[in-house]
This record gives sequence, structure tokens and C-alpha cells, in this order.
Amino acid sequence: MKNFLTVAAMLVSTFMALPNTITAQNNSNIYELLNAKEGEYFADRDSAYLDPYYGLKKLIYGNNRFADNKSIRPRQTDADLKNNELGQKPFATIIGCADSRVPNEIIFDQGVGDLFITRTAGQVMAEASYGTIEYATVVLNTKLIVVLGHESCGAVGAAMKLPENPPGHVVTLINAIKPAALFANEADLEEKEELDLAVRQNVIEQVKLLRGLEPVMSRKFASGETLIVGAVYNLKTGRVEFIEETIMSLPKFAKK
Repeated sequence: MKNFLTVAAMLVSTFMALPNTITAQNNSNIYELLNAKEGEYFADRDSAYLDPYYGLKKLIYGNNRFADNKSIRPRQTDADLKNNELGQKPFATIIGCADSRVPNEIIFDQGVGDLFITRTAGQVMAEASYGTIEYATVVLNTKLIVVLGHESCGAVGAAMKLPENPPGHVVTLINAIKPAALFANEADLEEKEELDLAVRQNVIEQVKLLRGLEPVMSRKFASGETLIVGAVYNLKTGRVEFIEETIMSLPKFAKK
């Protein structure tokens, strides 16, 4: 077991030492799977609602606009706010962290009615979150779900420290993130690298949880009707990196 952990630590260390190269390769693989175009900024909104794979491209292109300082801030006028009183048809559900530095509509450059969002510290989910996500899926017919973590997440950092007596209900957050924290601790990396690994692993664990959540989400995902993927937002660059294994394991690609 010790040898396995040593090898795992070496592999993770190599991964962390080449973030730009790895990220570029991951992006290239994801673009190829989704038939997305490098340097593209726009995707049709209606198609994104009908086809979740196209919806992924719309989020990627919107984030490209934001990161490259080309945001268009669509559907954000007073009229847009007032014209949605009869209903909503968001094309994606974002399960994000409550961190004030990660405003979802801004980093994906989307507008009123585009995203259905639930946010908690460390994007930790519980019964109310499950009901919220299922509402978007069943009632609003939103076919794309993105679990969105972010760099330097305070909730994940707290879980990494494994405090003995966390205040109030903070223990709920720590317990939920603990598996990812332990995974990162075993890698024996530098503090920043361990936190980055824990953030990423926490997203992966949450994606797995949702994909197996009975009775609604597991069946929607297995049938390919609803996509559930993970991503991490970089506070420095403004880029959202979709986690490749959560894309490659989607029903459409896993069967290949």
C-alpha cells in the first residue's frame, strides 16, 4: 500500500508540475469530444436547451468570452428581467460554491433565465439541494448539470485541516468534503498542490454522488437524458476547466 501511495504521489506531483500543458491537453480532448472549436465564442441558446452536449459548448464558449475579456452580457437588461414572469427555461443547472468570487452568470457570460443555480460552501449537497436539482431536471426540463468547484476554496481548505471542534453546522460541510481531503492528504504534496487536488477530487466525488442518486438523477443520467459533469474555476485566469474524466464517462462517450 505504501508503494502504491508513493507512486500515486509521484504521478500527482508530475500532474501539478505541468498544469498549463495538462490543462491544454484536457481542453483539446474535451473540445474534440464535443465537436467544439478552439477560439469560438458563440453558441445558440435554443439549441443548448434542447441538446445538453451543445449546452456544454455554450458554457465553454461563454467562459472563453469572459476569460478573454470579450463578455457580451446577454439578456441582462431591465426588460429581460421583467419578461420572464411567465416562466423559465434554463439550459443548465450549476451546483456551485457560495464563494462571492465565483458569480456563475458572469464567469459563463450568461443572462437572465439561462442558468438554474444552487450554491453552498464547497458546493456540498443535502436534501434541500437534491430537491432543488430534481426540480430543475423534472419540472424545468434542464438537461445539463455542472458541479463547479474553484481554486482556493475555503470550505475544502477547512476540511483539509480536519479540525476537532468545528463551530455549529460547519461540521456538516467538513464531513461531506472529508473523503476528498483524505485523498489529497495521502498524496503528500505541498500545501497549495494538496488543496488543488482536494478541490478537484471533491468535485469528482460530488459528480459520482449525483449520478448515483435515486430515484431521479441516477435514471436520468443512465438513460443519457441528463448530463452530469464537473469543472473547476481558476480565480487567477478566469478559466473554467471541465474535468476530462467526467466528460469521457458520459453515456455518449463511455460506449465508444
